Amino acid sequence: MSHSIDDSQPIFQQIARRIADDIIDGTTKEGEQVPSTNQFAKHYQINPATAAKGINLLVEQEILFKKRGVGMFVAEGAKEILLKERKVEFYERYIVPLLQEAEYLQLSKNQIKQLIDEGGK
Repeated sequence: MSHSIDDSQPIFQQIARRIADDIIDGTTKEGEQVPSTNQFAKHYQINPATAAKGINLLVEQEILFKKRGVGMFVAEGAKEILLKERKVEFYERYIVPLLQEAEYLQLSKNQIKQLIDEGGK
């Protein structure tokens, strides 16, 4: 938990994103326990309910599951689910605007590929 909280989005979403990032990059593996709401609250100096809200987002997505009396753990298949979601997010956030701008500039898909391959030269 080395990240810091910022004002770019709600804190609970940042908590969920940080856990998801750790799963995607392999820092936290499937079957491993994630920090508790109290650990997040203490580390980031936030209300435990805020941390719980972020964790519960991932529970709802079946990324995390609860072992009663033990804590929260990464579900099997969580990384694949997250990668699939992030690819959709990437497409919508970056590719769609790129294609819209390319159409405006009358660039073909081959020209876009060439620009990517050449690094914009």
